[in-house]
Amino acid sequence: MTARTDILCIGSVLWDVIGRSASHMRQGSDVPGRITRLPGGVAMNIAMTLVRFGMTPVLLTAIGRDAEGDELVRACLQLGMDAGHVYRSEDLPTDRYMAVEGANGLIAAIADAHSLEAAGAKILRPLQDGRLGSAASPYDGLVALDGNLTQSLLEEIAASPAFARADLRVAPASPGKAERLRPFLQHARATLYVNLEEAGLLCQTEFDGSDSAARGLIERGALRALVTDGGRNATEASAERVISRTPPEVLVTRVTGAGDTFMAAHIAAEAEGTDREAALDRALHAAATYVSGETPL
Repeated sequence: MTARTDILCIGSVLWDVIGRSASHMRQGSDVPGRITRLPGGVAMNIAMTLVRFGMTPVLLTAIGRDAEGDELVRACLQLGMDAGHVYRSEDLPTDRYMAVEGANGLIAAIADAHSLEAAGAKILRPLQDGRLGSAASPYDGLVALDGNLTQSLLEEIAASPAFARADLRVAPASPGKAERLRPFLQHARATLYVNLEEAGLLCQTEFDGSDSAARGLIERGALRALVTDGGRNATEASAERVISRTPPEVLVTRVTGAGDTFMAAHIAAEAEGTDREAALDRALHAAATYVSGETPL
């Protein structure tokens, strides 16, 4: 390997356009609020939290060579990430995500990650050409991987020699993409980060809580699983041990990115050598602080 890095963040890096209102909303609601545009995407959200915990993430993603893409790359660099291995496409636009949130949570969202999907395996070239790894010397560090990639590319990653030594941390981009993670359900080096609904979709059943969901994933072959359930208990499980913790009670002011913050904080804690109980506590505290509207540190 020709480079050493703290962690690779592979997946969606795009612009988040989020409309938030303090009012309860339903279909057809027209209410006052605020609309923001910020760097986002699962891989980006994870990377931003990792930076706040002192890590230097390397982004592997697709960003267009358009004005929005140039602005996004500058934002990544200013935030302290390594964007030197990003695939920049001449003919694909920079991806976007749009969501509407009310006092009663996420109302609706649309993820336009078509450019990432179209770029496909091109985003992984640095892991094969010697910049970050090669067939002779595969990358052997941490990898945060998100489910915005296509099913075929995720299957390729699960079987690829380029990831044979990596510590894979995998999360779906949304419940609608949870089943894309099936190739990692019996993977020897993958830790799954899912919510209760996503765990049920992966196991093709319904669970009544994070404890049963995490156990269910382990029974179906997962190496390790972390399952969150909003303000209720979160569980981290492996074949050896099951740990559950209750998140702090906070006033929820935002929800988009909470799961990504949880995952990143947990990865950062374990990278520092924190034990399993403390790592889960730290991740839950970071996520609770994030949804309350504060900075998760």
